[in-house]
Amino acid sequence: MFSTESTTRDLHKALETDVEAALNPTEADGVFRDSRECAALLLLAGALLLSPPTPRPKKG
Repeated sequence: MFSTESTTRDLHKALETDVEAALNPTEADGVFRDSRECAALLLLAGALLLSPPTPRPKKG
C-alpha cells in the first residue's frame, strides 16, 4: 500500500466523521422547544405589542 493511499483513507475517515457530526448535532439539555410553544409565544408577544395602551385618568 502506498503512503498516499493510507493518507487518503485517513482523510476520508476524518471527513466522514466531521460530516456525520455536522449533520447530527447534539442538543443541549433543557433547551428543547416545541414549535407549537414557540408559535404561541410569538402570537402572545405580537398581541401585546399591538394592543392599545391602558387609558390614563383625566386631569381636571
